[in-house]
Amino acid sequence: MHESATDLTVDELAARAGVTVRTIRFYSTRGLLPPPEIGPRRIGRYGPDHLSRLALIEELQHQGMTLAAIERYLRQLPPDLSAQDLAIHRALVATWAPDQAEKATLRQLERRVGRELTGQDLDRLAAMSVLVRTEEPDVFQVDPGLLHLGVRLLDVPIALETILAARTVLLQHTRSTARELTRLFHDEVWGPYREREPEPDAEQVAAMKSLSAHMQPLVVQALVTAFQRSLKEELRATYAEE
Repeated sequence: MHESATDLTVDELAARAGVTVRTIRFYSTRGLLPPPEIGPRRIGRYGPDHLSRLALIEELQHQGMTLAAIERYLRQLPPDLSAQDLAIHRALVATWAPDQAEKATLRQLERRVGRELTGQDLDRLAAMSVLVRTEEPDVFQVDPGLLHLGVRLLDVPIALETILAARTVLLQHTRSTARELTRLFHDEVWGPYREREPEPDAEQVAAMKSLSAHMQPLVVQALVTAFQRSLKEELRATYAEE
């Protein structure tokens, strides 16, 4: 595996996370980041869990949470969450807000992830919906919530064709699930409401839209949890027979 974030100095961590060293030290004093491992010459070394936690903090700030609220939020998380767990958690948090793709040049992207990205790497990241190419050859629309998780997957020996096939399967089934859940909401919630209020005013319509928006993170969390359990069961059943 590429050692892209396994042994970082505080300066390297700041560059990868897109924050300042001062911010990292401030978060550390507030207990938002675990202490680094102390290496030779008393130099602190940071790992992927620090990077994922910084990304989660950034996303919570985008949601408008205060620093005190973020502290309370992080204290509720299990202390042994891995970098992958934190990345998934950050992706879930990101679903609470509209899509917030960021534009980045290839050089900015490489600086952010701490490694050179080949054409094949970019193809794989595009296949995972981490980035989208623009009309400018070295400029991309990047999903910050998936970036570091996608880069970690670059070193997993899976063919691009397999990634594309997996993406097709996921899109087909998630679209079908989204369609059925939307239909259920319309038939069981919105439909009966419209029968009671044939001509709802703008405030009532906004309230119903707000209700559906508040349901979104709950539905996403339920889907992820159900998928993780189903995947474990399928893998256990498949490989127990071999």
